[in-house]
Amino acid sequence: MAKDIGIDLGTANVLIYVQGKGIVLNEPSVVAVDTKTDKVLAVGSEAYRMVGRTPSNIRAIRPLKDGVISDFDVTQEMLAYFINKLSVKGFMSKPNIMICAPTNITEIERKAIMQAAEQSGGGKVYLEYEPKVAAIGAGLDIFKPSGNMVIDMGGGTSDIAVLSLGDIVSSHSLRIAGDKMNADIVTSIKNNHGLVIGEHSAEKIKMEIGSALKSDEPKTMEVRGRDAMSGMPRSIQIDANEIEEALHETLQQIVNAAIGVLETVPPELASDIIDRGIMLTGGTALLDGIDQLFSDFLKVPVVVSENPLDNVAKGAGELLERMQKSSKK
Repeated sequence: MAKDIGIDLGTANVLIYVQGKGIVLNEPSVVAVDTKTDKVLAVGSEAYRMVGRTPSNIRAIRPLKDGVISDFDVTQEMLAYFINKLSVKGFMSKPNIMICAPTNITEIERKAIMQAAEQSGGGKVYLEYEPKVAAIGAGLDIFKPSGNMVIDMGGGTSDIAVLSLGDIVSSHSLRIAGDKMNADIVTSIKNNHGLVIGEHSAEKIKMEIGSALKSDEPKTMEVRGRDAMSGMPRSIQIDANEIEEALHETLQQIVNAAIGVLETVPPELASDIIDRGIMLTGGTALLDGIDQLFSDFLKVPVVVSENPLDNVAKGAGELLERMQKSSKK
């Protein structure tokens, strides 16, 4: 028998949850292609190591942009590679796949995601919205008649949703999240220090000293890059408050969107949210102080889920299992 799988097809990472095994794969959504022959040379972690370090005939492609497929063929090859790597196919059967997408995708984008999953070797493919699946993966019981609010911030998108009775009551999806924050850091360091750094370095800075709040004793770190004027390598010291300034506007946009969603919610559900608080999921939820930032503006308790990176894939797997149980009844 093929084992069913839940896939978090993220802009930054692909995570796959296999029934009975949990999360078995977490690799960057990157594919390295030889432009002369169009041959795929590497996928996932191996391809990610090549970003910004390749000769001119090799391109490291991120086939997803802002949570949707920007390069269909490459996405399909990447998915097929990951699914084959897991050897979850049965002798005669194909695995059912639950795959996730941001709430604001168009019908065309929806079809593209499902088609990519079908062609990469899936049996039946189901598509579900990220914040709903993230809420299940974070351990919220969204099937009761009470309000739950989740903010799922990944690489390409931030999805904000209020859920009740197993479905989304109100939601908003922004095509800004972790990747935009990396770009903010790159811009800030170039503007303030005349130093050019790459995407990898920006991600590392965000993870090590990134913060959503100003601090009296900010952490510092050394950053190396290329001098914008002379082109020579140079290193500088930066601190966490500088990064908070760089991220401030992007974070504020997500906060404002969350306020907007809260304002549209029926009063009964709003009172549930005041009691239960808001759950933050996705990789960007790991940013230092982000729970406090949301709590300050939204005036409700905010918690970061236990394993924010895994919530979507785990929730997708759990939802598939739930669907199968109910179809057997």
